[in-house]
Amino acid sequence: MSVVGFDVGFQSCYVAVARAGGIETVANEYSDRCTPSFVSFGPRNRSIGAAAKSQVVTNCKNTVQGFKRFHGRAFSDPYVQAAKSSLVFDLAQMPTGTTGIKVMYMEEEKVFSIEQVTAMLLTKLKETAEAALKKPVADCVISVPSFFTDAERRSVMDAAQIAGLNCLRLMNDTTAVALAYGIYKQDLPAPEEKPRTVVFVDVGHAGYQVSVCAFNKGKLKVLGSAFDPELGGKDFDEVLVKYFCEEFAQKYKLDVRSKPRALVRLYQECEKLKKLMSANSSDLPLNIECFMNDIDVSGTLNRLFEEFCAELLAKVEAPLRSIMEQTRLKKEDIYAVEIMGGASRTPAIKDRISKFFGKELSTTLNADEAVARGCALQCAILSPAFKVREFSITEVVPYPISLKWTSAADEGVSDCEVFPKNHAAPFSKVLTFYRREPFSLEAYYNNPKELPYPDPTIGQFTIQKVVPQPSGESSKVKVKVRVNVHGVFSVSSASLVEVVKSAEGEEPMEMDTPAKEDEVKSSLLMTSTEDNKQEEKKNEQPPQAKKAKVKTKTVDLPIENSLNWQLAGEALNLFVENEGKMIMQDKLEKERNDAKNYVEEYVYEMRDKLQGVLENFVSEADRDSFSLKLEDTENWLYEEGEDQQKQVYIDKLVELKKLGEPIQNRYTEAEERPKALDELVRQIHQYTKVVEAYKAKDELYDHLDELEMMKVEKQVNETMTWMNNKKNLQSKQSLSQDPVVKAQEIQAKTKELYSACNHIVTIPKPKVEPPREETAAEQNGPVNGQEGSEAQTGIPEKGQAAPETTEAKSL
Repeated sequence: MSVVGFDVGFQSCYVAVARAGGIETVANEYSDRCTPSFVSFGPRNRSIGAAAKSQVVTNCKNTVQGFKRFHGRAFSDPYVQAAKSSLVFDLAQMPTGTTGIKVMYMEEEKVFSIEQVTAMLLTKLKETAEAALKKPVADCVISVPSFFTDAERRSVMDAAQIAGLNCLRLMNDTTAVALAYGIYKQDLPAPEEKPRTVVFVDVGHAGYQVSVCAFNKGKLKVLGSAFDPELGGKDFDEVLVKYFCEEFAQKYKLDVRSKPRALVRLYQECEKLKKLMSANSSDLPLNIECFMNDIDVSGTLNRLFEEFCAELLAKVEAPLRSIMEQTRLKKEDIYAVEIMGGASRTPAIKDRISKFFGKELSTTLNADEAVARGCALQCAILSPAFKVREFSITEVVPYPISLKWTSAADEGVSDCEVFPKNHAAPFSKVLTFYRREPFSLEAYYNNPKELPYPDPTIGQFTIQKVVPQPSGESSKVKVKVRVNVHGVFSVSSASLVEVVKSAEGEEPMEMDTPAKEDEVKSSLLMTSTEDNKQEEKKNEQPPQAKKAKVKTKTVDLPIENSLNWQLAGEALNLFVENEGKMIMQDKLEKERNDAKNYVEEYVYEMRDKLQGVLENFVSEADRDSFSLKLEDTENWLYEEGEDQQKQVYIDKLVELKKLGEPIQNRYTEAEERPKALDELVRQIHQYTKVVEAYKAKDELYDHLDELEMMKVEKQVNETMTWMNNKKNLQSKQSLSQDPVVKAQEIQAKTKELYSACNHIVTIPKPKVEPPREETAAEQNGPVNGQEGSEAQTGIPEKGQAAPETTEAKSL
């Protein structure tokens, strides 16, 4: 079973895997642990990651990035409409009203959903993990920003499903970092002691998140979270781009935003400049050659940049103040402030965070990879494949969630807050309703002002097949609502308590019967964060309630979900099928390009060798002919051979190798033949010496059979004759001609000689046994008055112990 964590960021992604040695962040095919969050569409295939980022200038209209912020959003969403103007690629409306991305793919205009594009990126990350683990990957944990709403989380889950991944948990970025921080700590307070409170600040490329976590041994509890989705590294890039657009308009009369390619280049250069300013206080130049209309542009900037960003920097403290107010903590209660994220390296941001808390910032974690490592740790905890130290994680609900329903008793709509802000999660609650007919519950976020999403509605849940009791009274309906491990709200189950007649002599049970039809009891049943402990909180019955002796049974009720964001099953299956087709197309295109590259490599390799190591192994006429063929092939590759089928390139390579391989083989034979001959000569000399020694009556070989040795001598002589004959013939051949004898033939002859002779000459000399020596007893007669035979054998007399011998002691 695979154990993988994916940090899918706005600008870049990281993949961490669990191995026997621990958690490791793995590198992609470019030996880079960072994979850019880019997808590029071409006439024949897709490019994802680093390959796509390299096309961001040349294929800017069909290279997409920053699509993470459009998850779960309708095309009409004000945020989407505002972002359209700053994008170089086009957005379009999907048939369902959601946001799609319009590109040219396979020479056709296509509109892909955000889930599809994210699935493409996840597929690439999945391949990276599979290459590292050398086995298929399915189970994983994926990171999401803590401010993602229900709709956005469901959208990411759909993307994982399209990519063929089984997402065990959607994990908040800051919670993943907290897990990576705390699980290795050996000095955490005991469970009964005061917890250690740590603040985690994540300043990413497109979002700013803060969370406060309390640590005890084997336990992590998130106390609260705050965020600003509109503050990140890209906003500082935007300030730089705006500054240079204005400067170039005055200095060079250029309208940068009118040319998408020029705008993309400016964004790239401004991002580099921002990183340089993080480490330098001096003036830094910006130079771009052939920027627009063949004009070279240049400019300078220094730390005055902070003045331009004053409005952005002023937003840094707001989430920090919010988190302290939510948790009611004092600054002295904070043990440490851990900072991570790409934009956390900006000195101005670090200074403001440090001054707010009045302490130095801690950077014990890898600012870029901590999220992915935390996700991989969570996956290892959830997986049976690894034994991990027990460590419980309690999340929080980022926004307060309420339910509302139509109430006949109140003659209108009633509502109830089921999960307040920072409520523990995952968590379940049971609500009790009294109804005579099916009814609907609408879940929504009750504080739209703090919601970075235009529609506060989560979804509508209809409880079906509700019927009154046989007596005509309202039925008791228990509805279980839940925020699961992904942070997604749902009405997970509903059941009707049905009254039945008790049989004679059977002890009836008690049940509270309400007088009011629409009486609702909220929070009747609550579960712990692990969702495995349940306790019932009993509310007082209304004064009109009366006791009745009855027997009940519970009947499960069907629930119809109408979520604000949900991909239809058919659409999801279609996306999965399309992704499979695109993966196959990418594979075929890669094979086609590889076949083309093999032809190109062979042309360059052989052209160089014909003027080098192979020069003496080809005749002048053949060399001229082959060189001409190579030149024609090179021209063909850049003209009509630029875009051919895979088989055409394979056939072209076979055609070239028919001319090139004989030359290459002659060179190889000239290299290998002397080595093979040396080995054969060594064998001949070895067996010749043995034959001569045998004839000289050498005592080492005088035990060998004469007939067998004659066979050895004959074989050696025949082999020597064959070798000398072949050497003479070969010496008359030029290097440009095919050899008379090949190294393989010589090796076969060597093997033949060895097989015929070695088993004869290596027969071991028979061992001669030395004459038997007389024992001391036979030489000297009886010992100590005993018979010699007794002394020799050591047999004790009856009732006498056996004598101890030296041999017995040694044993």
